[in-house]
Amino acid sequence: MRIDLDRRSKAVLHHIVDEYILTGEPVGSKTVCQKLGFDVSSATVRNVMAHLSGVGLLYSPHTSAGRLPTEAGLRLFVHGLLEFCHLGLVEKKEIERICLKSNLVKEALLEEATQVLSGLSRCVSMVITAKTDVTLRQLEFVQLSTHQGLVVLVTEDGTIENRIIDLPQGTQTEDLARAANYINAHYNGKSLDEVKVAISREIKQHETQLNKMVAQLLEVGFKTWAEKSSELIIRGQTQLLQNITHVDELEQIKALYKVLEEKENLVDLVEASITAEGVQIFIGAESKYCHVAGCSFVVAPYMNAKRKFIGAIGVVGPARMNYSRIIPMVDFTAKLVTKLINT
Repeated sequence: MRIDLDRRSKAVLHHIVDEYILTGEPVGSKTVCQKLGFDVSSATVRNVMAHLSGVGLLYSPHTSAGRLPTEAGLRLFVHGLLEFCHLGLVEKKEIERICLKSNLVKEALLEEATQVLSGLSRCVSMVITAKTDVTLRQLEFVQLSTHQGLVVLVTEDGTIENRIIDLPQGTQTEDLARAANYINAHYNGKSLDEVKVAISREIKQHETQLNKMVAQLLEVGFKTWAEKSSELIIRGQTQLLQNITHVDELEQIKALYKVLEEKENLVDLVEASITAEGVQIFIGAESKYCHVAGCSFVVAPYMNAKRKFIGAIGVVGPARMNYSRIIPMVDFTAKLVTKLINT
């Protein structure tokens, strides 16, 4: 629902959110009057606050006459009223210094970027990297038993990954060799995404030169990477405890810890940000990926040399996080990761 506010209502909401982010406490009309700086009475401010409450942007805790922003109020503030800070030169240099410690090795770079982002933002930081973007150098199948096999994937940068798979009934050693030889001959230098799409198409259209057994092997083998196509790194969970200022925030933090442990919804959330350019902000229970009230996610994608989104980096913290500082920080870090990955 679109809510149109006049200049005074926007100013009142802006000051209430600013004060809430700073203190976490309900904000009264007297405080707002002092912040506004123009000739307006407390009664007028109270009327404006009552209107903002009526349209769902503020609410009054039962223990206080003051007001707090609702999640809808925070979203309107972030997307329409927020003035971003310029990330300071000192912070930019610190992010660059830490990231360059990785010697431009991708995995180390993402690890360092996540650590420095958590430290500077005082929030939990996270990064997701799309495994399907990696380029295939070689694939091998190893028979472990009559029922299980090992798929060994070697990527262009030398990374080796293993997956255990259930073999189709009746699989022979020569079937494994034939499947590996076919992949290595036809798809060397292709991304996993390209290989999976091509294999699936060939099997469906019966165009493959392989017999039914080998086709099944390829389908099962690449399915293991489809089921685990992204890797999530999370750092700085203890930062959540530093942000607790009220007892009622403890339950929110407990719920968020559970989300961080499960990871699956986080992967979906961060992957959703990869499909959109720029910084994405998910506030509280608005997100279908995370139903934790009182918490927010700020995420931005990073790209490869072909300008394709291949991952995302961001932070999660209390809904009253310092958005004006954190949003440009996440944006700068994502752009730096893009630059360094492609150096």
